[in-house]
Amino acid sequence: MVPAAPRLLAGIVAAAAALLLLLVAPSAAELTRVEHPPKTEGSLAILAVGDWGRKGQFNQTLVAQQMGVVGEKLDIDFVISTGDNIYDDGIANTSDPLFKECFTNIYTAQSLQTPWYIVLGNHDYTGNALAQQDPAIREVDSRYLNLAKSFIVNSGIADFFLVDTSPFYLKYWNSSKYDWRNVSPRDTYIENLLKDLDDALVQSEAPWKIVVGHHPISSGCEHGNTTELQELLRPILEARGVDMYVNGHDHCLQHISSRNSPVQFMTSGGGSKAWAGKFKTTSDKIEFIYDGQGFMSMKLSNTEAHLVFYDVAGNVLHTYDSTKSEEEEEEEEEEEDVD
Repeated sequence: MVPAAPRLLAGIVAAAAALLLLLVAPSAAELTRVEHPPKTEGSLAILAVGDWGRKGQFNQTLVAQQMGVVGEKLDIDFVISTGDNIYDDGIANTSDPLFKECFTNIYTAQSLQTPWYIVLGNHDYTGNALAQQDPAIREVDSRYLNLAKSFIVNSGIADFFLVDTSPFYLKYWNSSKYDWRNVSPRDTYIENLLKDLDDALVQSEAPWKIVVGHHPISSGCEHGNTTELQELLRPILEARGVDMYVNGHDHCLQHISSRNSPVQFMTSGGGSKAWAGKFKTTSDKIEFIYDGQGFMSMKLSNTEAHLVFYDVAGNVLHTYDSTKSEEEEEEEEEEEDVD
């Protein structure tokens, strides 16, 4: 076990290193990329949590404590946030005290002093959405890496494609309370994003391809399926061999298997306030659903994936294991070359 002070320093160094590895000038047809090689050769460990920023209320602090415990056991490389980072309306600017009250002062465990890769949720968009991307926010807390509205984390073992899903929602777009700077016109923004994502998935040589967005594609919780993502995003995931789609928005934990493709849908939106007893139907297969608070861990090697869902007390609720052979990886690469 690494002593506390060196762990803290290592986390700060890791966050700085991640920024230094950010490719400086992606072309107009590319998503921003950041290189984050795993600390341990041949293995990558992360946590995923969403819908959390409530100044410690609604058990946010308890979830954070258990994240720290699991993060220490797994020696995690980084954390993925699935959005709705600051309630109720994001932050007003980079000096807004809500940022520290919801993030810095809550996720204090040594194991969590590591880069957090962030997507925006709809509640972040009702505040100053650009403030969460501003480099000045990283002067407040260097862990907070909302590097672009959509971007890619390349880890060698897995490529994580963080996708900005809020603009897909027509009901949001027609509301004046959302901050659509650098998004409008919507149709062009979505068309370019989907093309860039498709291109990046084709180019990816990572054994595991994992797409992260705030809103669910397939869900059995309160919000249910997202029509726009079912129509526009899901076909790309299925065509390009994506292994998992990880989301928040629904304040629950769930694992859903696609009935017509290998894609697995994972919801980790239990970072604070939960919606007990609120369910919807989906045509996909619900493997696990929990209408309470918690988070998810993911441990990956080139050929194995092990996912665990935890509740607010750190109890294991559900596990998912997947394997792939070297031959399968080679076949996927050959198919992409043909495309």
